Amino acid sequence: MAQKKAKRNVKEKTKAKLHPRNKHIGRYDLDALTLSFPELGDFVKENQYGDNSIDFANPDAVKALNKALLLHYYGVKGWDIPDNYLVPPIPGRADYIHNVADLLATSNGGEIPTGKKIKCLDIGVGANCVYPLIGNHEYGWSFIGADIDPVSIASATAIVDANPDLKTRIKFRHQPNHKNIFPGVLEKTERIHLSICNPPFHATFGEAQAAALKKLNNLNKEKVTEVTLNFGGQSKELWCHGGEGKFVKDMIAQSVEFSNSCLWFTTLISNQANLQAAYAQLKQVEAVDVKTLAMGQGNKISRVLAWTFQTPERQQLWFPKTESVIEQP
Repeated sequence: MAQKKAKRNVKEKTKAKLHPRNKHIGRYDLDALTLSFPELGDFVKENQYGDNSIDFANPDAVKALNKALLLHYYGVKGWDIPDNYLVPPIPGRADYIHNVADLLATSNGGEIPTGKKIKCLDIGVGANCVYPLIGNHEYGWSFIGADIDPVSIASATAIVDANPDLKTRIKFRHQPNHKNIFPGVLEKTERIHLSICNPPFHATFGEAQAAALKKLNNLNKEKVTEVTLNFGGQSKELWCHGGEGKFVKDMIAQSVEFSNSCLWFTTLISNQANLQAAYAQLKQVEAVDVKTLAMGQGNKISRVLAWTFQTPERQQLWFPKTESVIEQP
């Protein structure tokens, strides 16, 4: 039993790498979550350590956990996604939002800018719409959610429709061209403070399927040979030609054209090997400032790459000076 507790404590310490403002540091309070969302109780069982938990290999259990987390911590009602779409890890998504909030503060005299006048673009908002949901609740920001997949746009729209207070804060735009990232969803005359992105990681469908199977086999006691519903994800969510490195390369190249439309461009970089090429490209396009924000969740280490074409003096001009508290919807 002592050995089991020691292993559990290591997991808890690892999760503590999350941002200090992240609501999900430490173990999930399943009792409180079940009180907010009773359906979660159907999936709560005692694990090998003698603690209440859920089976993270069961997509229905993970989806129920997400519904409970979003309702309990962020007030989101009626959250759902279509079958075979990715169920995102809420703690990691929240961590991205909190880290880029600190990033915006570096351009605003050290103060995190809040309220609806702070505008963000979520590239690949997905069917789950999680980044805008968390960003709006935590900081009151407005969001444009862009996606190439019409089903994702429809699903994200349904989530916002189920929460009327969000309708003026979160809007969606369909990207009609799979080769474009910013053109087609952002006008050069628009001004947004932040773009965020969780790019497709894998370079081929087969590579994505192999990774999903590996994840499932790590979660299951018995060998898995087929990707489970909702763990597979849609191809646009998981892979693109050239993988993460090529996607980020295209994003940097296209950001030059929108250098005066967005204050901070950011993207997750899951593969550290892609960083050096990105740094070299950002130097070539003469980005004024480049930052790498470290992130950690569980055993996974990731980072946010951020760049701007605005000088420190110009950065300060992007922020309204009258809005210093989060507006309630």
